[in-house]
Amino acid sequence: MLKEKIINLFFEEHLQVKEISEIVNTACAYITKIIKQDSRYVEEKADRRNKSKEKRKISQNNFIKNKRERQRREDNYDIVILQHEEATRELSKSRYLSNESYRKWNYSAYKYNPSKRRYEFDPKLGRAADVPKYIKER
Repeated sequence: MLKEKIINLFFEEHLQVKEISEIVNTACAYITKIIKQDSRYVEEKADRRNKSKEKRKISQNNFIKNKRERQRREDNYDIVILQHEEATRELSKSRYLSNESYRKWNYSAYKYNPSKRRYEFDPKLGRAADVPKYIKER
């Protein structure tokens, strides 16, 4: 009766030896001895090995994917920090902000006109008197 239960749990329920030992309250060595006597053991062992390989392969792929994603986020963060430092230096240079610097900070307000080789302020936005209407390309 106990042997049949062990065989059923291993081959039908696909439980591990340790799990079976906890269910039937016997030693792992005894369970291994019983299941090795069954003719299906070699085939089941190979099947479990293949499943384990597939599982490990998927796990490794997920690990690599997550590592790349973390690295990408860190790289993006480093780029943002560098841009912030550059902008801080640029804005701290003098009391006067150059037209080129102003255009960079308000890039959505200026459109490039290739025929005149200059950036032109978008008239739809409404412009204050101290905002440059045109900025020549450098």
